[in-house]
Amino acid sequence: MITPAGSVDRIAAALLANGLVLRGGFNFTPSDAPPTGSSGAPAAAVLLVGQAGAASWPHFLRWWEQQPQAIANPLDTWSREVIGAVAQDFGARAISPSDKPYLPFQQWAMRAEGLKPSPLGILMHPRYGLWHAYRGALLFDDEIPVQVAEAAPHLCDSCAEKPCLKSCPVDAYSVQGFAYQSCLAHVGGANGEPCRSGGCLDRNACPYGTGYRYPPEVQAFHMASFARATS
Repeated sequence: MITPAGSVDRIAAALLANGLVLRGGFNFTPSDAPPTGSSGAPAAAVLLVGQAGAASWPHFLRWWEQQPQAIANPLDTWSREVIGAVAQDFGARAISPSDKPYLPFQQWAMRAEGLKPSPLGILMHPRYGLWHAYRGALLFDDEIPVQVAEAAPHLCDSCAEKPCLKSCPVDAYSVQGFAYQSCLAHVGGANGEPCRSGGCLDRNACPYGTGYRYPPEVQAFHMASFARATS
């Protein structure tokens, strides 16, 4: 949990103007082997940036309408632009989950917010359920005022029915992991229209955070992006 402080509050406000939110942060320790900050030296702190529900979608759409039709990875590009501008204003280095070599965003998120993975691999949030995401992070050369996150209630522990593991017609998610080839074949096949137009059936079956569920058009966008990325 981030302790309210002048610069952190201003960073949060700058992100919120684009529908993005700060998702927690922490100061690195020497054993973390942190990535470099804006100075080129190992970063001292990180703030995670993401979305809760689909609040960022209208901002993204307005930006997308002004871009070339063939722009690749538009959501990632938009996120990089927004977070990069905030980083420049506040003397930070912006990074993305898609940067290579990949950085441990999920581990950072678990540490920053005290979350645990759901059976689908998405971190379960006590308020947002599965309807949230991490779009990037800000790396700082100096430590920032943060509090160690307490472990959040893990809603999956009290969910006996686990509908998220019973709704996919091809059982793409199981205790063995995610069978992405089976998922991809189904989504692109004759019976995959419900998934293509409305999103993952397993994810939608989760009873938590439904007030933050992405609208169908947002889910369809993400499903199309998944199909392109894994095909």
